[in-house]
Amino acid sequence: MFPENLWTEDLILRPIALGDTGAIFDEYAQDPEVTRFLTWAPHESVRDTEAYIERCIASETSRTYTLLGRRDRQLRGALTIRRDVPGRVGFGYVLSRRSWGQGLMTEALSEVAAWAMKQRDVWRVGDVCDVENVASARVMEKAGLEREGLLRRWMVHPNIEKTPRDCWMFARAK
Repeated sequence: MFPENLWTEDLILRPIALGDTGAIFDEYAQDPEVTRFLTWAPHESVRDTEAYIERCIASETSRTYTLLGRRDRQLRGALTIRRDVPGRVGFGYVLSRRSWGQGLMTEALSEVAAWAMKQRDVWRVGDVCDVENVASARVMEKAGLEREGLLRRWMVHPNIEKTPRDCWMFARAK
């Protein structure tokens, strides 16, 4: 249902583990700027990060991967692949601030999209981002997904406001 690991030129994507707790907390989970457009608030403690990882591991419809630098094995971020609707693959991602602007998430998402489109039972890979999240929209475009349209009041991003916000929909279909 999910790949065990994925490798790109610069990254290793491997399943998240409890041993990643400290690095995830330190690298991005507690950073309000990094978590601004996410659906969860910045973590206040390492215990929050541990609980997040436990939820990721327990999920039956998704798998979360840590993004490690291929050369230095340092944690850069995370990417979740979701298969909660037949025929479709969704995703979500986060990248540490020190890794911004290096093309790493585009590289990771391109690999995930290529993997998804090779699956016999998948016809569509895609997801959404807040209309103000220009960097995420650009990642999806550079990864080969098309901007399909605007979804009005689609998703709550609690770090911005408590009511649903407009989102761009991006996808690639067979």
